[in-house]
Amino acid sequence: MAGDPGDDALYDGMPGAALARMLDLPRVEVRDRLSSTLDLAHDLAAAGAPGGTLVLADEQTAGRGRGGRSWVSERGAGLWLTLLERPADASAIEVLSVRVGIRAARVLDRYAAKPVSLKWPNDLFVDDGKLAGILIESRWREARVDWVAVGLGVNVRAPSGVDDAASLLPGTSRVALLGELVPAMRAAGAARGPLATNEVDEYASRDRSRGHACTLPVPGTVEGIDPSGALLVRSPHGGLVRCRSGSLVLDDRTI
Repeated sequence: MAGDPGDDALYDGMPGAALARMLDLPRVEVRDRLSSTLDLAHDLAAAGAPGGTLVLADEQTAGRGRGGRSWVSERGAGLWLTLLERPADASAIEVLSVRVGIRAARVLDRYAAKPVSLKWPNDLFVDDGKLAGILIESRWREARVDWVAVGLGVNVRAPSGVDDAASLLPGTSRVALLGELVPAMRAAGAARGPLATNEVDEYASRDRSRGHACTLPVPGTVEGIDPSGALLVRSPHGGLVRCRSGSLVLDDRTI
């Protein structure tokens, strides 16, 4: 297992049982140090942990983002967590990262110096600095989703040696932040179907890439997202391309 099941670490002075009561969750696992909260969440899910199980680490030694990228997770510097869900609607998994991003941005606005913007498919920014990242990993049993692990990393303070990172306002309490972020994440996980019109509109109001040229996932100009969560790119020839996977790389000459 990715973490010692006997670890009784405290999270800013609170044990997992107290956090579970505060957050109205069936289980909260707190670790002082982990490779990744995602790893332990998958281990717990395979052993039968219920939806709503939360894994928290004070430090990650191998935090990860999309495409095998690493995520700097210094001790005490941020929220490094994974929320386990067992959703009934597998079709909503395709837009879960977008839904979590929208709801997390609403919360983080109250703790950041400026409004939080979004970059498809899973990054949150303050100005040009990356504040948070989301990583969704699902496990299937034949044609049915068995569980979804929703990983979220938030820089409460800027990590050392990372020039393009943003952080929250000084004095931000990680426990207070958890108290708002976890219900927002659970609401995103409980939502069904494609994105609603109001969700697409809210994403558009926070979209930091809209109107910019991009080189990946295809060359063109970013026009937003559609209800399926696909990135819309206007090609140089005028056609509209819907991209459902890959990373968005902007042409820095247009930023």
